[in-house]
Amino acid sequence: MQDLFDFLLKRGILKDSTSNLKDFFNSGKMINGYLGTDPTASSLHVGHLAALMLLKNFQNFGHKPFMLVGGATGMIGDPSFKKAERQFLSEDVLIYNQECIKKQLEKFLDFSPNLKNKAEIVNNMDWYKNIGIIDFLREAGKNITVNYMEAKESVKKRIVDGISFTEFSYQLLQAYDFFYLNSKYDVELQMGGADQWGNITTGIELVRRKTGKTVHGLTIPLLTKADGTKFGKSEGNNVWLDPNLTSPYDFYQFWINSSDEEAKKLISIFTTIPSDAIDNLFILHEKNPEQRILQNTLARELTTLVHGEDLYKKSKITSDILFGNADLEYIKNLKEEDFVQVCESLPMIEISRESFEKDKNAYSVVGENLCEKVFSSKGELKRSIKENSFFVNKKKVCDISGYEIDELLFEKYILVQRGSKKFYVIVIK
Repeated sequence: MQDLFDFLLKRGILKDSTSNLKDFFNSGKMINGYLGTDPTASSLHVGHLAALMLLKNFQNFGHKPFMLVGGATGMIGDPSFKKAERQFLSEDVLIYNQECIKKQLEKFLDFSPNLKNKAEIVNNMDWYKNIGIIDFLREAGKNITVNYMEAKESVKKRIVDGISFTEFSYQLLQAYDFFYLNSKYDVELQMGGADQWGNITTGIELVRRKTGKTVHGLTIPLLTKADGTKFGKSEGNNVWLDPNLTSPYDFYQFWINSSDEEAKKLISIFTTIPSDAIDNLFILHEKNPEQRILQNTLARELTTLVHGEDLYKKSKITSDILFGNADLEYIKNLKEEDFVQVCESLPMIEISRESFEKDKNAYSVVGENLCEKVFSSKGELKRSIKENSFFVNKKKVCDISGYEIDELLFEKYILVQRGSKKFYVIVIK
């Protein structure tokens, strides 16, 4: 049976780790490990997925995951590799964000009360609210030197450019988190992104100096897109796990639009598909790259995990209609509610049924209305038709003046397509 260390290494989930971590994982005991995030937003985004999947795999291997939501540290902000100091958030905002994040974690971790290695959520505000500044300095400050903290790569540049004492102290606060969790819950492992290695090793050092114990740490690689930009953003915006911030359809499309290079890397990190099955997917993808097997698998697995199977299916239907090979028969075989779901994501133009019944010629129904709202002129509409890039109800229109609309979708919709990516819905009211 593959051990956790080798599993993480093969899947590309492991970057830095303390020595003897492999032996520690193979000790035969259930390990308590934690990963922290500050509730600086009301939702996690896909940039957090690698860490969440790390915790999920950690639990799947029989260990106990703790998720630390930094109600206290979130009020300061981690300076690690940041260019400037973060804006402070109010306690009310942080509490609201924390509750939202807790609900999202339940999709990744098992919190079942009767489970031996059930997941736990802890908030460092619970212990910091009872610690005075003098007590904290005596407990933590005297054990870690300023020289040690300054030497960390994560803060070196900020020290040169200027860093407040508030943010400089973040490293010590995170170290104390590890010490506290080790003392109260016997947590022996801290996990985090590659930018957290400096903070993690400070925590390991604090535990050693205060207790003499050996504890461990590991980090996961920081992921970037194929073009080198930060992973997790789409057109400059974060791709959120909250459906109110990023729709399930847009979330689905984010994975569908990933490059082959990205998909090969991400499918190992972001899914629990067995490694041998992933190897088979690689082979199938190489044989038929145009089918985008890896991207479709990523989109299915992650949309189902984050938003549920029902919203995955609806997102796939929308994608098939707009960008896939779905024809008129495919649409007609859908449930009307599924087609309406597609329409909700598209610009809508309403015309009266009386007007439609009076003249069903495509130019009268479609052309006149689109020339007002979509095309800049009738000439532009004609050019689109001449270029074979104009479709009504999935049928190419070659001569709009001679094209009769003899059938409405679900008796009241007309789906209009311009080019490969622009869609509109005409609703007969």
